[in-house]
Amino acid sequence: MMLKSVTESFARVIHGLAVGHLTDHVIQRSKRMILDTLGVGFLGTSTEVFHKASEYSKIHSMDFDDTWHPATHPSGAVLPVLMALTEALPSSQKFSGLDLLLAFNVGIEVQGQLMHFSKEANDIPKRFHPPSVVGTLGSAAAASKFLRLSMTKCQEALAIAVSHAGAPMANAATQTKPLHMGNAARHGMESAFLAMLGLQGNKQVLDMQMGFGAFYANYSPQVLPDLDSHTWLLGQQDVAFKRFPAHLATHWVADAAASVRKHLITDGALLPTDHVERIVLRIPDVQYVNRPFPDSEHAARHSFQYVACTTLLDGGITVPSFHKCQIDRPQVRELLRKVELEHPRDNRPSFDTLYCEISVTLRDGATFTECSDTFYGHWRKPLSQEDLREKFRANASSMLSCDTVERLIEIIENLEDLEDCSVLTTLLKGPSPPEMVSKSI
Repeated sequence: MMLKSVTESFARVIHGLAVGHLTDHVIQRSKRMILDTLGVGFLGTSTEVFHKASEYSKIHSMDFDDTWHPATHPSGAVLPVLMALTEALPSSQKFSGLDLLLAFNVGIEVQGQLMHFSKEANDIPKRFHPPSVVGTLGSAAAASKFLRLSMTKCQEALAIAVSHAGAPMANAATQTKPLHMGNAARHGMESAFLAMLGLQGNKQVLDMQMGFGAFYANYSPQVLPDLDSHTWLLGQQDVAFKRFPAHLATHWVADAAASVRKHLITDGALLPTDHVERIVLRIPDVQYVNRPFPDSEHAARHSFQYVACTTLLDGGITVPSFHKCQIDRPQVRELLRKVELEHPRDNRPSFDTLYCEISVTLRDGATFTECSDTFYGHWRKPLSQEDLREKFRANASSMLSCDTVERLIEIIENLEDLEDCSVLTTLLKGPSPPEMVSKSI
Protein backbone atom coordinates (compact mmCIF):
# COMPACT_ATOMS: atom_id res chain seq x y z
CA MET A 1 0.00 0.00 0.00
CA MET A 2 1.37 3.41 -0.96
CA LEU A 3 1.85 5.68 2.03
CA LYS A 4 0.52 9.20 1.56
CA SER A 5 1.92 10.64 4.78
CA VAL A 6 5.56 11.72 4.94
CA THR A 7 5.47 11.51 8.73
CA GLU A 8 4.13 7.95 8.64
CA SER A 9 6.80 6.94 6.15
CA PHE A 10 9.49 8.19 8.55
CA ALA A 11 7.93 6.25 11.41
CA ARG A 12 7.82 3.12 9.29
CA VAL A 13 11.51 3.47 8.36
CA ILE A 14 12.56 4.11 11.97
CA HIS A 15 10.56 1.16 13.24
CA GLY A 16 11.28 -1.19 10.35
CA LEU A 17 15.00 -0.79 9.72
CA ALA A 18 16.92 -3.79 11.06
CA VAL A 19 20.53 -4.84 11.51
CA GLY A 20 20.30 -6.69 8.21
CA HIS A 21 19.79 -3.38 6.41
CA LEU A 22 23.19 -2.08 7.54
CA THR A 23 25.89 -2.25 4.89
CA ASP A 24 29.61 -2.69 5.52
CA HIS A 25 30.21 0.77 4.04
CA VAL A 26 27.75 2.42 6.43
CA ILE A 27 29.06 0.49 9.42
CA GLN A 28 32.65 1.56 8.73
CA ARG A 29 31.72 5.22 8.26
CA SER A 30 29.52 5.33 11.34
CA LYS A 31 32.21 3.71 13.51
CA ARG A 32 34.56 6.53 12.49
CA MET A 33 31.89 9.06 13.47
CA ILE A 34 31.38 7.38 16.85
CA LEU A 35 35.11 7.29 17.60
CA ASP A 36 35.57 10.95 16.67
CA THR A 37 32.50 12.15 18.58
CA LEU A 38 33.49 10.36 21.78
CA GLY A 39 36.96 11.89 21.64
CA VAL A 40 35.60 15.38 21.06
CA GLY A 41 33.24 14.83 23.98
CA PHE A 42 36.12 14.04 26.33
CA LEU A 43 38.04 17.12 25.24
CA GLY A 44 34.89 19.21 25.67
CA THR A 45 34.83 18.51 29.40
CA SER A 46 37.77 20.90 29.79
CA THR A 47 35.90 23.93 28.43
CA GLU A 48 34.41 26.85 30.31
CA VAL A 49 31.06 26.11 28.70
CA PHE A 50 31.11 22.62 30.17
CA HIS A 51 31.71 23.97 33.64
CA LYS A 52 29.00 26.62 33.29
CA ALA A 53 26.31 24.45 31.76
CA SER A 54 24.90 20.98 32.10
CA GLU A 55 26.73 17.92 30.80
CA TYR A 56 24.32 17.81 27.87
CA SER A 57 26.35 20.42 26.04
CA LYS A 58 29.81 18.89 26.31
CA ILE A 59 29.97 17.17 22.93
CA HIS A 60 29.68 20.36 20.90
CA SER A 61 31.34 22.87 23.22
CA MET A 62 34.41 23.32 21.00
CA ASP A 63 33.03 23.20 17.44
CA PHE A 64 35.17 20.12 16.88
CA ASP A 65 32.54 17.58 15.82
CA ASP A 66 31.82 16.06 12.42
CA THR A 67 29.98 17.97 9.68
CA TRP A 68 27.72 16.66 6.92
CA HIS A 69 26.19 17.98 3.71
CA PRO A 70 23.59 19.44 3.64
CA ALA A 71 25.09 21.33 6.53
CA THR A 72 24.65 19.92 10.03
CA HIS A 73 26.65 18.18 12.76
CA PRO A 74 24.98 14.75 12.70
CA SER A 75 26.61 12.73 15.48
CA GLY A 76 26.52 15.08 18.46
CA ALA A 77 22.75 14.95 18.93
CA VAL A 78 22.54 11.17 18.60
CA LEU A 79 25.50 9.42 20.23
CA PRO A 80 25.15 10.94 23.74
CA VAL A 81 21.52 9.76 23.83
CA LEU A 82 22.47 6.18 23.02
CA MET A 83 25.30 6.20 25.55
CA ALA A 84 22.94 7.52 28.23
CA LEU A 85 20.27 4.93 27.42
CA THR A 86 22.81 2.11 27.43
CA GLU A 87 23.88 3.12 30.91
CA ALA A 88 20.45 3.99 32.33
CA LEU A 89 18.25 1.15 31.14
CA PRO A 90 17.93 -2.01 33.27
CA SER A 91 20.84 -4.42 33.01
CA SER A 92 18.37 -7.10 31.93
CA GLN A 93 18.00 -5.17 28.63
CA LYS A 94 21.31 -6.00 27.00
CA PHE A 95 22.25 -3.98 23.90
CA SER A 96 24.85 -5.17 21.44
CA GLY A 97 27.22 -3.14 19.32
CA LEU A 98 24.99 -3.82 16.32
CA ASP A 99 21.99 -2.47 18.27
CA LEU A 100 23.98 0.70 18.90
CA LEU A 101 25.11 0.98 15.27
CA LEU A 102 21.58 0.52 13.99
CA ALA A 103 20.03 3.14 16.30
CA PHE A 104 22.90 5.55 15.59
CA ASN A 105 22.45 5.21 11.84
CA VAL A 106 18.67 5.61 12.12
CA GLY A 107 19.27 8.91 13.91
CA ILE A 108 21.76 10.01 11.24
CA GLU A 109 19.46 8.92 8.40
CA VAL A 110 16.47 10.87 9.69
CA GLN A 111 18.55 14.05 9.86
CA GLY A 112 19.88 13.59 6.35
CA GLN A 113 16.47 12.90 4.84
CA LEU A 114 14.98 15.99 6.46
CA MET A 115 17.85 18.18 5.23
CA HIS A 116 17.27 16.97 1.69
CA PHE A 117 13.71 18.33 1.75
CA SER A 118 15.01 21.90 1.48
CA LYS A 119 17.23 23.64 -1.07
CA GLU A 120 17.94 26.22 1.62
CA ALA A 121 19.66 23.49 3.66
CA ASN A 122 22.33 23.01 0.97
CA ASP A 123 23.93 26.31 1.97
CA ILE A 124 25.55 27.32 5.23
CA PRO A 125 22.55 28.33 7.40
CA LYS A 126 21.40 31.88 8.05
CA ARG A 127 18.30 31.46 10.24
CA PHE A 128 18.25 28.27 12.33
CA HIS A 129 21.19 26.25 13.61
CA PRO A 130 20.66 22.85 11.90
CA PRO A 131 21.60 20.55 14.81
CA SER A 132 18.89 22.21 16.88
CA VAL A 133 16.35 21.44 14.15
CA VAL A 134 17.14 18.11 12.49
CA GLY A 135 19.31 16.98 15.39
CA THR A 136 16.31 17.00 17.73
CA LEU A 137 14.40 14.67 15.42
CA GLY A 138 17.48 12.52 14.86
CA SER A 139 17.80 12.12 18.61
CA ALA A 140 14.12 11.20 18.90
CA ALA A 141 14.47 8.66 16.08
CA ALA A 142 17.59 7.04 17.54
CA ALA A 143 16.05 6.83 21.01
CA SER A 144 12.83 5.40 19.57
CA LYS A 145 14.78 2.72 17.74
CA PHE A 146 16.90 1.86 20.78
CA LEU A 147 13.81 1.69 23.00
CA ARG A 148 12.09 -0.49 20.38
CA LEU A 149 9.00 1.69 20.13
CA SER A 150 6.09 0.71 17.92
CA MET A 151 5.59 2.46 14.60
CA THR A 152 2.79 4.56 16.11
CA LYS A 153 4.99 5.64 19.03
CA CYS A 154 7.84 6.48 16.63
CA GLN A 155 5.46 8.77 14.76
CA GLU A 156 4.38 10.44 18.00
CA ALA A 157 8.01 10.91 19.09
CA LEU A 158 8.77 12.80 15.88
CA ALA A 159 5.71 15.00 16.35
CA ILE A 160 6.68 15.84 19.92
CA ALA A 161 10.29 16.51 18.90
CA VAL A 162 9.25 19.13 16.34
CA SER A 163 7.84 21.25 19.18
CA HIS A 164 11.24 21.09 20.90
CA ALA A 165 13.26 21.96 17.79
CA GLY A 166 14.92 25.16 16.61
CA ALA A 167 17.48 27.70 17.79
CA PRO A 168 18.53 30.93 16.03
CA MET A 169 21.88 31.47 14.36
CA ALA A 170 22.21 34.73 16.33
CA ASN A 171 23.75 32.72 19.16
CA ALA A 172 26.47 31.23 16.97
CA ALA A 173 29.97 32.14 18.16
CA THR A 174 28.75 32.51 21.75
CA GLN A 175 28.83 30.25 24.78
CA THR A 176 25.15 29.52 24.18
CA LYS A 177 25.71 27.76 20.85
CA PRO A 178 26.78 24.45 22.47
CA LEU A 179 23.41 24.32 24.22
CA HIS A 180 21.78 23.86 20.81
CA MET A 181 23.38 20.44 20.44
CA GLY A 182 22.85 19.49 24.05
CA ASN A 183 19.19 20.44 23.95
CA ALA A 184 18.70 18.55 20.69
CA ALA A 185 19.99 15.37 22.34
CA ARG A 186 17.97 15.90 25.52
CA HIS A 187 14.72 16.96 23.89
CA GLY A 188 14.80 14.16 21.34
CA MET A 189 15.26 11.56 24.05
CA GLU A 190 12.50 13.15 26.15
CA SER A 191 10.21 13.05 23.11
CA ALA A 192 10.70 9.30 22.80
CA PHE A 193 9.92 8.75 26.48
CA LEU A 194 6.86 11.01 26.31
CA ALA A 195 5.61 9.09 23.28
CA MET A 196 6.13 5.88 25.25
CA LEU A 197 3.90 7.34 27.98
CA GLY A 198 1.15 8.10 25.46
CA LEU A 199 1.67 11.81 24.72
CA GLN A 200 0.37 12.66 21.25
CA GLY A 201 1.16 15.25 18.61
CA ASN A 202 0.15 16.05 15.04
CA LYS A 203 0.55 12.86 13.03
CA GLN A 204 1.21 14.88 9.86
CA VAL A 205 3.83 17.17 11.38
CA LEU A 206 6.50 16.44 8.74
CA ASP A 207 4.01 16.90 5.91
CA MET A 208 3.02 20.44 6.76
CA GLN A 209 4.50 23.85 6.08
CA MET A 210 3.14 24.91 9.46
CA GLY A 211 4.74 21.82 10.99
CA PHE A 212 8.40 20.96 10.42
CA GLY A 213 8.27 23.16 7.32
CA ALA A 214 8.21 26.23 9.59
CA PHE A 215 11.99 25.96 9.79
CA TYR A 216 12.52 26.19 6.00
CA ALA A 217 11.16 28.69 3.50
CA ASN A 218 11.20 26.18 0.62
CA TYR A 219 10.26 22.96 2.42
CA SER A 220 9.24 20.19 0.01
CA PRO A 221 8.86 16.85 1.83
CA GLN A 222 8.68 13.50 0.10
CA VAL A 223 7.41 10.11 1.24
CA LEU A 224 10.40 7.85 1.97
CA PRO A 225 10.87 4.73 -0.16
CA ASP A 226 9.83 1.32 1.12
CA LEU A 227 12.36 -0.57 3.21
CA ASP A 228 12.99 -3.01 0.36
CA SER A 229 14.54 -0.18 -1.65
CA HIS A 230 16.12 1.70 1.24
CA THR A 231 19.55 3.22 0.57
CA TRP A 232 21.45 4.84 3.43
CA LEU A 233 22.41 8.47 2.86
CA LEU A 234 25.61 7.88 4.83
CA GLY A 235 26.58 5.32 2.21
CA GLN A 236 26.30 8.03 -0.44
CA GLN A 237 27.65 11.04 1.45
CA ASP A 238 30.53 10.81 3.93
CA VAL A 239 31.13 13.35 6.71
CA ALA A 240 33.98 15.80 7.29
CA PHE A 241 36.22 15.40 10.35
CA LYS A 242 37.88 18.53 11.68
CA ARG A 243 41.57 18.72 12.51
CA PHE A 244 41.08 21.80 14.72
CA PRO A 245 38.04 23.09 16.65
CA ALA A 246 36.46 25.83 14.55
CA HIS A 247 33.68 26.45 12.04
CA LEU A 248 34.15 24.15 9.08
CA ALA A 249 34.43 26.97 6.54
CA THR A 250 37.59 28.20 8.27
CA HIS A 251 39.34 24.94 7.39
CA TRP A 252 39.60 26.00 3.76
CA VAL A 253 41.13 29.29 4.96
CA ALA A 254 43.69 27.48 7.11
CA ASP A 255 44.64 25.20 4.23
CA ALA A 256 45.18 28.09 1.81
CA ALA A 257 47.02 30.21 4.41
CA ALA A 258 49.41 27.38 5.21
CA SER A 259 50.29 27.15 1.51
CA VAL A 260 50.94 30.90 1.24
CA ARG A 261 53.11 30.83 4.35
CA LYS A 262 55.59 28.57 2.59
CA HIS A 263 56.35 31.47 0.22
CA LEU A 264 56.86 33.94 3.04
CA ILE A 265 59.27 32.21 5.42
CA THR A 266 61.96 29.55 5.31
CA ASP A 267 63.77 27.38 7.82
CA GLY A 268 61.12 27.77 10.52
CA ALA A 269 61.67 31.51 10.91
CA LEU A 270 58.99 33.79 12.32
CA LEU A 271 56.69 35.64 9.94
CA PRO A 272 57.83 39.27 9.69
CA THR A 273 54.41 40.83 10.28
CA ASP A 274 55.68 44.35 9.63
CA HIS A 275 56.60 43.25 6.08
CA VAL A 276 52.97 42.35 5.32
CA GLU A 277 51.05 45.12 3.62
CA ARG A 278 47.72 43.45 2.82
CA ILE A 279 45.89 40.12 3.20
CA VAL A 280 42.92 39.37 0.96
CA LEU A 281 40.59 36.44 1.60
CA ARG A 282 38.30 35.44 -1.26
CA ILE A 283 35.60 33.42 0.47
CA PRO A 284 31.81 32.94 0.48
CA ASP A 285 29.65 35.60 2.08
CA VAL A 286 28.94 33.96 5.45
CA GLN A 287 28.27 36.78 7.88
CA TYR A 288 28.46 34.89 11.15
CA VAL A 289 31.99 33.71 10.29
CA ASN A 290 33.03 37.26 9.37
CA ARG A 291 34.57 38.49 12.64
CA PRO A 292 37.41 40.97 11.99
CA PHE A 293 38.55 41.31 15.62
CA PRO A 294 37.36 38.37 17.72
CA ASP A 295 37.70 38.86 21.46
CA SER A 296 36.79 35.40 22.78
CA GLU A 297 37.52 31.78 21.94
CA HIS A 298 34.02 31.26 20.56
CA ALA A 299 34.24 34.33 18.31
CA ALA A 300 37.71 33.25 17.15
CA ARG A 301 36.38 29.81 16.20
CA HIS A 302 33.95 31.64 13.90
CA SER A 303 36.39 34.06 12.31
CA PHE A 304 37.79 33.70 8.81
CA GLN A 305 40.20 36.49 9.66
CA TYR A 306 41.56 35.01 12.87
CA VAL A 307 42.16 31.55 11.42
CA ALA A 308 43.97 33.05 8.43
CA CYS A 309 46.24 35.27 10.53
CA THR A 310 47.02 32.60 13.12
CA THR A 311 47.91 30.08 10.41
CA LEU A 312 50.19 32.63 8.71
CA LEU A 313 51.92 33.27 12.04
CA ASP A 314 52.16 29.75 13.43
CA GLY A 315 51.94 27.50 10.39
CA GLY A 316 48.81 25.74 11.62
CA ILE A 317 45.90 25.70 14.07
CA THR A 318 45.62 23.62 17.23
CA VAL A 319 43.34 23.48 20.25
CA PRO A 320 45.45 26.07 22.19
CA SER A 321 45.22 28.48 19.22
CA PHE A 322 41.86 29.60 20.60
CA HIS A 323 43.04 30.34 24.12
CA LYS A 324 42.60 33.98 25.09
CA CYS A 325 46.33 34.57 25.42
CA GLN A 326 46.79 33.51 21.78
CA ILE A 327 43.89 35.62 20.53
CA ASP A 328 45.28 38.73 22.23
CA ARG A 329 48.81 38.45 20.83
CA PRO A 330 50.01 41.80 19.37
CA GLN A 331 51.22 40.07 16.19
CA VAL A 332 47.74 38.61 15.61
CA ARG A 333 46.03 41.96 16.16
CA GLU A 334 48.50 43.63 13.79
CA LEU A 335 47.75 41.15 11.01
CA LEU A 336 43.99 41.30 11.59
CA ARG A 337 44.05 45.03 10.77
CA LYS A 338 45.44 44.17 7.33
CA VAL A 339 42.78 41.63 6.30
CA GLU A 340 40.21 42.37 3.60
CA LEU A 341 37.39 40.08 2.46
CA GLU A 342 36.16 39.58 -1.09
CA HIS A 343 33.18 37.44 -2.08
CA PRO A 344 33.53 36.06 -5.62
CA ARG A 345 30.16 35.41 -7.23
CA ASP A 346 31.04 31.81 -8.01
CA ASN A 347 32.00 31.05 -4.39
CA ARG A 348 28.72 29.81 -2.93
CA PRO A 349 28.26 29.27 0.84
CA SER A 350 28.07 25.49 0.56
CA PHE A 351 30.39 23.03 2.28
CA ASP A 352 30.34 20.97 -0.90
CA THR A 353 31.49 23.67 -3.32
CA LEU A 354 33.12 26.59 -1.48
CA TYR A 355 36.79 27.49 -1.82
CA CYS A 356 39.22 29.94 -0.27
CA GLU A 357 41.80 31.98 -2.13
CA ILE A 358 44.24 34.04 -0.12
CA SER A 359 46.62 36.71 -1.39
CA VAL A 360 49.34 38.22 0.78
CA THR A 361 51.02 41.38 -0.48
CA LEU A 362 54.31 42.47 1.06
CA ARG A 363 55.59 46.03 1.41
CA ASP A 364 58.04 45.48 -1.43
CA GLY A 365 55.06 44.84 -3.74
CA ALA A 366 55.43 41.07 -4.02
CA THR A 367 52.12 39.17 -3.87
CA PHE A 368 51.68 35.47 -3.16
CA THR A 369 48.37 33.72 -3.83
CA GLU A 370 47.17 30.20 -3.01
CA CYS A 371 43.77 28.54 -3.26
CA SER A 372 42.15 25.60 -1.47
CA ASP A 373 39.05 23.85 -2.75
CA THR A 374 39.33 20.76 -0.53
CA PHE A 375 41.08 20.49 2.83
CA TYR A 376 42.36 17.31 4.46
CA GLY A 377 39.45 15.99 6.52
CA HIS A 378 36.74 16.95 4.02
CA TRP A 379 34.62 14.06 2.72
CA ARG A 380 36.41 14.37 -0.63
CA LYS A 381 39.76 14.00 1.14
CA PRO A 382 38.99 12.01 4.30
CA LEU A 383 41.26 11.60 7.29
CA SER A 384 43.14 8.33 7.31
CA GLN A 385 42.11 5.88 10.02
CA GLU A 386 45.42 6.41 11.79
CA ASP A 387 45.00 10.20 11.80
CA LEU A 388 41.47 9.76 13.15
CA ARG A 389 42.88 7.56 15.91
CA GLU A 390 45.52 10.18 16.69
CA LYS A 391 42.82 12.84 17.03
CA PHE A 392 40.90 10.56 19.39
CA ARG A 393 44.02 9.86 21.44
CA ALA A 394 44.81 13.57 21.76
CA ASN A 395 41.25 14.41 22.79
CA ALA A 396 40.55 11.50 25.13
CA SER A 397 43.93 11.28 26.89
CA SER A 398 43.11 14.32 29.01
CA MET A 399 40.45 12.25 30.78
CA LEU A 400 41.46 8.61 30.37
CA SER A 401 44.54 6.47 30.80
CA CYS A 402 46.50 5.42 27.71
CA ASP A 403 45.40 1.81 28.19
CA THR A 404 41.73 2.82 28.33
CA VAL A 405 42.08 5.00 25.25
CA GLU A 406 43.59 2.14 23.27
CA ARG A 407 40.94 -0.28 24.51
CA LEU A 408 38.20 2.12 23.41
CA ILE A 409 39.71 2.39 19.94
CA GLU A 410 39.79 -1.38 19.67
CA ILE A 411 36.18 -1.79 20.82
CA ILE A 412 34.76 0.93 18.58
CA GLU A 413 36.64 -0.29 15.51
CA ASN A 414 35.09 -3.72 16.11
CA LEU A 415 31.75 -2.48 17.40
CA GLU A 416 29.69 -4.84 15.27
CA ASP A 417 31.22 -7.75 17.23
CA LEU A 418 30.49 -6.34 20.70
CA GLU A 419 27.92 -8.44 22.54
CA ASP A 420 27.17 -6.03 25.40
CA CYS A 421 27.51 -2.24 25.17
CA SER A 422 27.86 -1.96 28.94
CA VAL A 423 31.52 -2.78 28.37
CA LEU A 424 31.80 0.41 26.34
CA THR A 425 29.97 2.64 28.82
CA THR A 426 32.07 1.30 31.71
CA LEU A 427 35.24 2.32 29.91
CA LEU A 428 33.80 5.72 29.01
CA LYS A 429 33.25 6.55 32.66
CA GLY A 430 36.97 6.32 33.32
CA PRO A 431 38.39 6.25 36.82
CA SER A 432 36.54 8.07 39.61
CA PRO A 433 38.04 11.48 40.46
CA PRO A 434 40.10 11.42 43.68
CA GLU A 435 37.69 13.73 45.52
CA MET A 436 34.80 11.38 44.73
CA VAL A 437 36.76 8.39 46.02
CA SER A 438 37.61 10.15 49.27
CA LYS A 439 34.00 11.20 49.79
CA SER A 440 32.78 7.66 49.29
CA ILE A 441 35.25 6.38 51.86
